[in-house]
Amino acid sequence: MLRTPGAWTFLLPGFAARQPFAMLTIGIVLLVQHTTGSYGVAGAVAAVTGVSMALFAPQGGKLADRYGQRAVLVPGVVIHAASVAALVALTLTGAPLWALFAAALPTGASVPQIGPMVRSRWAALLGPAETSPGADSGSASEAGAGAGAGAGAEPDSGSGSNSGGRSSSSLLPTAAAFESVTDEFTFVIGPVLATALCAGIHPAAGLIAEATLTLVGGLLFAAQRATEPRTDRHDRAAGSGSPRVSALSVSGVRVLAVALLGIGSVFGGMQVSLTAFAEEIGDPGMNGLLYGIFAAGNMLAGIVCGAVAWKTGPRRRLLVGYAVLTVAASALWTVHSVPLLAGLGLLVGLCIAPTLITSYTLVESLVPASARTEAFTWLTGAVALGQAAAVTAAGQLADAYGSSAGFVVPLAGTALALATLVALRSRLAPKASGRVAARGVSHRVPVTVD
Repeated sequence: MLRTPGAWTFLLPGFAARQPFAMLTIGIVLLVQHTTGSYGVAGAVAAVTGVSMALFAPQGGKLADRYGQRAVLVPGVVIHAASVAALVALTLTGAPLWALFAAALPTGASVPQIGPMVRSRWAALLGPAETSPGADSGSASEAGAGAGAGAGAEPDSGSGSNSGGRSSSSLLPTAAAFESVTDEFTFVIGPVLATALCAGIHPAAGLIAEATLTLVGGLLFAAQRATEPRTDRHDRAAGSGSPRVSALSVSGVRVLAVALLGIGSVFGGMQVSLTAFAEEIGDPGMNGLLYGIFAAGNMLAGIVCGAVAWKTGPRRRLLVGYAVLTVAASALWTVHSVPLLAGLGLLVGLCIAPTLITSYTLVESLVPASARTEAFTWLTGAVALGQAAAVTAAGQLADAYGSSAGFVVPLAGTALALATLVALRSRLAPKASGRVAARGVSHRVPVTVD
C-alpha cells in the first residue's frame, strides 16, 4: 500500500496537519481553566468548538468534493489560525464568556478535515477504475462483499494491482486500517504534546502550537495537487458526472453516522470517567496509563484488521463487532479496580478500530465519488459530536454520582447505536440498480442485494 505512487507525498504532510486536531480541545481546556479557574467554563468553550466542528465539517467536505481540496483547505487553515489567535488573545485578556464562545465558534468550524481528505485520496488512488464517477464510483475494496454480505460474498479483486501483487481495490481495507491507526496515534500524542507545552512553557503554548502546525501542515498538504481527487465540477465538464447529491441523502450514511455517534460516546465517556476514577483512588497520574492502554488496544486492532484478508462482508462484520463493543462497554460501570479496568479498557479499545474501519470501508460502496469527502466528514463529525455530548453527560454524572455513573454513558451510546444498526441494517447494502461488483474486468456478474 505504501508503495502506491504518490502516497508519501500526501501522507507526511497529512500526518503533520492532522496532529493539531487532537491538541485543540485539551489546549482550550488548559488555557481557559488557567485564566478562569473553572473547568466548567473551560469545558463549555471546548464543547462549543466541538459542536461547531461537527456541524460545519460536512459542509467543508461538500465544498471540497465540488471545488477541490486545495480550494477549501488553503483559506480554511488561514481562518483557523486567525480564530485560534483571537481565542488565545481574548482568554489571556480576561474577556467575557460570550466573547470566548464567539471566538470558539469559527475555531471549530474551520478545523481542517485532513483525515477525511486523506481517506478520499486513498479511495481515488486505490479504487477500481470508474467509468461514471458520479453514478458508481463508490465501489471500492469491498463493494462485492458489501453487496453480498448476506450471502458471504468475497470482495472483488478489482482491476488494478500494485507491486506487491495485491489488487489496488483490495488494499483499501489496509488503507482504512492504516488511517485508523494514524488517527489513534494522533489522539495519543496530541494531548500529551499540548499538555507538555502548556505546563512547561505557557498555558497558551498548546494552542499556539496547534495553530502553527495546522497552518504549515495544511498548506503543505494542499500543495500536493497530483494526488488530489477529481472534483464534481471536473466530472460535469467532462460529461461523466451524474446529478450531484448530498452524502447525507444516502440512507446508509445516516445509519453509519449514528453508529459513529456511539463510538464518540465511548471516547468522551472514557476520557471523563477514567479521569474521575483516577482522582477517586487518589492517583490522578493513573488516568494517563489507563487511557493509554485503551488507545493501545485501538491501535493494535487497527493493525490486525489491515493485515487480514476478510471473507465476511463488511455489513456483517460491523454488526458483530458493534455487538461485541456494546457488551464490553456494558461492564465498565461495574469495575472498581485498576487491573480490571485496564483489562476491560483494552478490550473496549480492541473493539473500536474494527467498527471504525468497517464503517469507512462501507462508505466506498454506498456513496458516489462526487460526495466522498463529504461522507467521510459526516462520519468524522459524528464522532466529534458524540464525544462532545458524552463529555458533558459523563461529567455531570461523575460529579453527582462518581466515576461508575460516568461509565454508563459509553454503554447507553453504543446500545442505542447498535439498536439502530440492527433495525436499519438493510440500508447498509448498496443499491442493486446500476451497481456491480466489478466493471467489465472480472468474471463476476452483478450481485443481488438483500
